[in-house]
Amino acid sequence: MQLSHALRLDSAPRLAFVGAGGKTTALFSLARELLGNSKNDSATVLITATTHLSRDQLGLADHHIVIKTTADISAMAEVLPAGVLLLTAGVSQAERVSGLDIQLLEEVLMLANVHHVPLLVEADGSRRRPMKAPADHEPAIPPWVEQVVVVAGLSALGRPLAPEWVHRLERFASLSGLSPEEAITGDSAVNVLTHPKGGLKNIPSGARKMVLLNQADTPERQAAAFRMADHLLGFYHAVLVTSFASRLTNETKHVTLPGTGSDPVMAVHESVAGIVLAGGESARFGRQKQVLDWHGEPIVRRVARIALEAGLSPVVVVTGAHFEIVDQKLDDLPVVNVHNPNWSEGQSTSVQAGISALDMKPGAVVFLLADQPLVTPPVVRSLVESHSRTMAPIVAPLVDEQRANPVLFDRVTFRDLKTLSGDTGGRAIFPLYPITWIPWHDRGLLLDVDTPEDYQRLKSEYG
Repeated sequence: MQLSHALRLDSAPRLAFVGAGGKTTALFSLARELLGNSKNDSATVLITATTHLSRDQLGLADHHIVIKTTADISAMAEVLPAGVLLLTAGVSQAERVSGLDIQLLEEVLMLANVHHVPLLVEADGSRRRPMKAPADHEPAIPPWVEQVVVVAGLSALGRPLAPEWVHRLERFASLSGLSPEEAITGDSAVNVLTHPKGGLKNIPSGARKMVLLNQADTPERQAAAFRMADHLLGFYHAVLVTSFASRLTNETKHVTLPGTGSDPVMAVHESVAGIVLAGGESARFGRQKQVLDWHGEPIVRRVARIALEAGLSPVVVVTGAHFEIVDQKLDDLPVVNVHNPNWSEGQSTSVQAGISALDMKPGAVVFLLADQPLVTPPVVRSLVESHSRTMAPIVAPLVDEQRANPVLFDRVTFRDLKTLSGDTGGRAIFPLYPITWIPWHDRGLLLDVDTPEDYQRLKSEYG
């Protein structure tokens, strides 16, 4: 998976990188990726910094232009050099190059807007350590940045809290709760990444916040990253698990990693919501099938509980014809009850009511049907895990060569789901997207309860 896809970037992002453990590598790798994805041979990606860069990083760009005044920026107003263009204030110390001040950054933003090109900013330094805590003056993130990527290097896990592993040791110790020379753990790193004076410091209001857990190049580090992601998602929109090299080379200006090729993003963890569709009239059944008993609880309650146990959040239950009795059966579950007053117009209205009820746009949503009590947490988690590895638009189980429920839809499909009409569900947009099928060996996923005969069969075969 490419980093640009994992970050859900548009063609001209305004993005800042902060943190440690591969920040510069990720930034320049992303720039090369954006160039490669462009259909324009003369495309440009702008990179700048608000703090110092090492002089050996200058060669990672195709062009390095020193900016002293706004006139230097105006000189580029007509034509930008093709390739990766690095703008700095020039050499300030023997081995360091200065970033731009606020006024010049505003001018660079205007330049990027005029030419509609990506603008990437390195907003703090780490002295090549895998982890860090910010000083009082950092990170210097411009207020117009739309996305911030906080990088942390997993090579520090298990290492002592010492200067060779952590930049700004005392601050890191204070935020993490560790003592000097104590082993750095995933939990202590999470403490720093989620602290208002740590990873969350100075991120502009409204900016999309992401963590990049880098150097996940061993099974142990990958496992640690997955555990950390669960805690981080309460504070960030997404958590990426990656294995970028620690440093780029000026000769290649690209990243090449054994076993990962050019796409070192292993997984993207985002919030995944659950929507239980329970708005039907149950006309074929003859009574409210959503509240039929299944192993001592109403079917709709069981399905909602399975969604919660699988880790979906939030879980929205969309009701319709029988909303009062359905809501009553769910009153002690941490779900969001949404009444769809247009239920009689078909399932499409319940799909749209569910999506509209999501306060914060999740990375994906899993749709579950209230008349399918044989859904299990493992199949839901498998859909979510497959999506985290691929960010596929649609992920669905395949049972004996038959498509089954539940189905996961990535957020890129939400626009089309909102255009559905009549008694159609998410399957109506299957022809519009590539589908990732998950082979599943449980025929129970093919059973739903439409008639009394279906209910009797369900009880006789699975009761």
